[in-house]
Parts: sequence; C-alpha cells; structure tokens
Amino acid sequence: MIDYTTPPRVSIAPMMDWTDRHCRYFLRLLSPSSVLYTEMVTAAAIHHGDSDRFLRFHESEHPLALQLGGSDPEWMASATRSAAAYGYDEININVGCPSDRVQSGQFGACLMAQPEVVAKCFAAMQEQTDIPITIKSRIGIDDKDSDEFLREFIDILAAAGCAKFVVHARIAILDGLSPKENRTIPPLNYDRVYRLKRDYPALQIVINGGLSEIAQVDSVLQHVDGAMIGRQAYHQPYFLAELERHFSPQYELPDRGDIVEAMLPYIESVLAQGESLGRVTRHMLGLYAGQPGARAWRRYISEHAYRDGAGTEVLVNALNAMPQAA
Repeated sequence: MIDYTTPPRVSIAPMMDWTDRHCRYFLRLLSPSSVLYTEMVTAAAIHHGDSDRFLRFHESEHPLALQLGGSDPEWMASATRSAAAYGYDEININVGCPSDRVQSGQFGACLMAQPEVVAKCFAAMQEQTDIPITIKSRIGIDDKDSDEFLREFIDILAAAGCAKFVVHARIAILDGLSPKENRTIPPLNYDRVYRLKRDYPALQIVINGGLSEIAQVDSVLQHVDGAMIGRQAYHQPYFLAELERHFSPQYELPDRGDIVEAMLPYIESVLAQGESLGRVTRHMLGLYAGQPGARAWRRYISEHAYRDGAGTEVLVNALNAMPQAA
C-alpha cells in the first residue's frame, strides 16, 4: 500500500501538450506513488469554457495536482472552487512558464516580478478550499538573477500562507528565448534552490530541472524535500518505474508488455467516447526507449494510430512488429 500521509518525494512535472489525462493514466501505471501534475489550465478557460473538458480525470491518477495559470484573483478563486469539486489533491499556481502567450495573459514566469499579485491570487484561492495551494516558479527572470530576488518572492508568498514551492532551477529569459530554449539554455543552478531550503527550513521545497538519472535524484534529495521529473518522464517513461523500485525495493518492476496490456481497457473506453487512438498512443512512444525493437514500436504506432477506425489492435501489432517482442 502507498502511504499517502507522507508527501511523495517524486513528482511528474506539468508539461504543456503532454501531461493530459491520457498521459497521466499511462504514467501512473509505471509510478504508483509519484504526484502527477496536469498540464497548465488557465483559470479563464475554466471560467468561460467546458470545465469538465479541462478538469476530469481518472480516479487512479491520485495523488494529482491541477496546475492553474492566471493573475485575476476572482477567476483563480472560481477555478479553485471547480477543481475542489472534482477532487484534486493540490492546486498549483504557474509562476514559471515563459511563453509569449502566457506573458500576454499576464501570468506565468513574468509574475515573479509581481509577487503581490500572486499573493492575492493565493489568498483568494485558499479561501475556497482546504486543498493545499502551491506555487511553481523559476529561480529568477531576465536580469533578476539573484538569491535576494528569489528570497523576496518567497518571503511575500510564505507570508500569505504558501507552504510548498516547486522551483525550476533555471532563470527564465522572457525576451529573446523561446519556451523550448528556456528549458535548456539558461544554466541550472541547483545550489540556489538548496540555499532556499536552508534559509526556509519550514517550507517544503521541491526542485525541478534537468533530472534524468537516479543518482541525480538521490543527490538533490539530500538538500530539498522533493524532486520533480520533467522531460525524462515523458521521453523515457520506464525511468519512473526504475525510480519507484529504487525508493521502494518491494515494488516489482513491471514488464513493459504488461503495461501495454493494462492500457488496452482504458483505450477501449476512450475510443468509445469518440476520441482517436493517437490521442493516447502518442504518450506511449517512449515506453521501449533504449530497448531492442524500440524503433519498430514507435514507427508502427506512428504509421497506424491515426488511421480511420484504428483500435487497440494497433498496439498489439506494434508489439508483434518488434524484433524482440515484450
């Protein structure tokens, strides 16, 4: 049994266009205890749109956090009420995304320069629910690249009552770098996040950015409370199973073929709802990364999943197409 009374030390990052509900269902099969995060959903989308489209999830996804983007306290509070009704375990405020679209909406990483606005959103949200409201940020933005800037941001939000911060250990360059470049070009600075934990021992500090090996995760957990895995979890999802086994030796590593089999009933239910096979299988392409037959697995799915009438037989045939089937 998973002990949910202790916050899991590993979480899976919110990743736009990637960590949708289908992806999260798949990743949960590989990682029973990690905290899953949704891709960012804007408060405006929930406020004006079909909330069920943005908020529904499968019960197996718990523990699950919703990441919200926005800067209007009223809309953020409204979205929080909706999310609480759906049963999320945590609601996370996005103060880290550097995209132009997010900046034009006055939220994401640019809000690091406006901590008072974030504090107002936090307070309005926390009034709506007992669910923990948390914040995901960078270590700085543009020329605001110092311990002092980060501490000032944390001070204001901690005073508002925030007890958990997920910190991407890079600054965000808001003018001149694309979102993709912002994930790789600014150098990682784990030491700044470590100092943050030393300065604020009562806060829960989770580190994010560049974690792709078990030894790295072990290392950062000597200094902070949690490790958030991003692109490695998506491109090589079996890494999550290996990480689970590392921290819980009683956990039996699943066979990749068994993971595929476990996905089939879920996929059937998704197809019955009118969604295409490719909406799910695109998240499964990396399951065999680094294994014999990985290229054949990816190629067969990519060529067949989007054809009219494609069903679960595509995954079965993809397994059979591999030189060494699972």
